[in-house]
Amino acid sequence: MGNSTNIGVPPMAELPQPESIDAAGVLQSYLDGGIDLICVLGPTASGKTRYAVRLAKEIDRLLENDTRFSGAAIGGRPASHAEILSADSRQVYRGMDIGTGKDLSEYDGVPYHLIDIADAGTKYNIYEYQKDFGRAYQDVISRGCVPVLCGGSGLYIEAVTCGYSLPDVPADQQLRAVLEKEDTPALIARLAALKPLHNSTDYDTRKRLIRALEIAIYESEHPVDRTHSLPKETFYIGTLVSREERNARIDRRLEARLQDGMVEEVRRLLDSGIPAEDLIYYGLEYKFVTMYLTGQLDYDTMKERLAIAIHQFAKRQMTWFRGMERKGIRIHWTRV
Repeated sequence: MGNSTNIGVPPMAELPQPESIDAAGVLQSYLDGGIDLICVLGPTASGKTRYAVRLAKEIDRLLENDTRFSGAAIGGRPASHAEILSADSRQVYRGMDIGTGKDLSEYDGVPYHLIDIADAGTKYNIYEYQKDFGRAYQDVISRGCVPVLCGGSGLYIEAVTCGYSLPDVPADQQLRAVLEKEDTPALIARLAALKPLHNSTDYDTRKRLIRALEIAIYESEHPVDRTHSLPKETFYIGTLVSREERNARIDRRLEARLQDGMVEEVRRLLDSGIPAEDLIYYGLEYKFVTMYLTGQLDYDTMKERLAIAIHQFAKRQMTWFRGMERKGIRIHWTRV
């Protein structure tokens, strides 16, 4: 007879099979033009930054010392070294260091980009990231360097590696108010009249549907500036860790961040004039610590709820990456 305590508990998703990554082979593919970007992705606390730094240093070593790569060129310039481009939706903010895990010493001399590029309190978005990434990516390759994208923000990663075309369309609150009055079938019909509906992602929620219509209507009346010069062939490496180990790492890291002054960091941001609701908008550490500092939670409840929220966030990240695989993206998972 089975253990009755497991009745009704869904089975854990099976982890991908780990691979051994051949850095020399990946570098050769990049130099041959088979790929134009290396991407290291993974959920929080999976060791992705540490792995990306190690990979970048190995690429540097190969370019400098391995005779197979003597005379290698990138973009018509001698191949130099690897540089990391961040794909973290919160590390873009200046002054949000401890809560986002922005341990810059971890880069150990490897050049990095797209960190500390926006003011805390602002709402940086995926369109801005796509443009900023495009500029940084072109800068890296123009100097003969190997670009390594590293992060856990799945939407940011897909936006710059999957050919997303994001139009720079401003919000139109008056139009939204008008569209809100129409029922969903009528909105879908209007959208279909303006653009081909290849899938349902534009209208799986009313919010997405109204935004899609807002964009389509704007594009029918205005020329739209779109981001170009993004990579076309990415080699994806996923950092693999079991759920149990990941959660244990999250708990240890949270304890360390609290001891290192995370509460004081959030207090400084509040004292600088950033409204509490803006910090809560950033979620996770900034949400729960702000709620503690504004008296909405006691310390122990804040810490417990924050740990649970980070566990859930890491699970959602992994679900996103497995979803990328279901869409046909090959991720080479490796243990770190």
